[in-house]
Amino acid sequence: MSNILEFFKNFSLKSRHHSKLINFLLPELKKISKVNILEFGVSEKAMSTELFLKHSELNQCKVFSIDNIDYKSKFNNQNWEFILSRDDNFEFLKSKLPNKFNLILLDTIHEANHVEKIFYQYYDLLEINCYFFIDDTSWIPYAKGSEKDRFYGEINNQETFETLLEIYYANRDNFEIEFTFQGTGMCKILKKNNNKLNKKIKIKSRKNSFKNIIRKFLKN
Repeated sequence: MSNILEFFKNFSLKSRHHSKLINFLLPELKKISKVNILEFGVSEKAMSTELFLKHSELNQCKVFSIDNIDYKSKFNNQNWEFILSRDDNFEFLKSKLPNKFNLILLDTIHEANHVEKIFYQYYDLLEINCYFFIDDTSWIPYAKGSEKDRFYGEINNQETFETLLEIYYANRDNFEIEFTFQGTGMCKILKKNNNKLNKKIKIKSRKNSFKNIIRKFLKN
């Protein structure tokens, strides 16, 4: 156990992304054992995969990792199954994956339409009272003048954030949602029931209404 605790401590110090995983994802990961974990996106650094497999050493979880780049030689672990595929190759993955998971992490294409498509497709595989994580939901590090300062990252992350809020707005009885703005952000969704998800609804804002214009005028 001391070795595991030391691993988590050292893991957190490696980078802001490592720290985000420890602070935001690990508390929920610690609650599960002898179940299936699904992640979309491995990457060269394989940070989340490493965390999941270390947890599985003591908790006997089975980790399924999906990526369209071949990372199968990244780890030699009996608890790990790597599947070479795009995350939206739905029919192929249906034949390769179990029917239920207790934690899902999405970290592939950070575009709102893609995130929405993947979330709706795999949400049904999530057990009740379990979590669906979505990485890169904060645009702040990519805003003009910020440390990453990149148009693509700013716009796509902000659109993803807004899309997730619209999905939540239509499904407030079905799941709970939280965000962290640490690093490039992450979303955490807690499934409350097995109801079929509603399509997202545009949130009507009064920000640009005549009434608000008058309010700001009088305030100034």
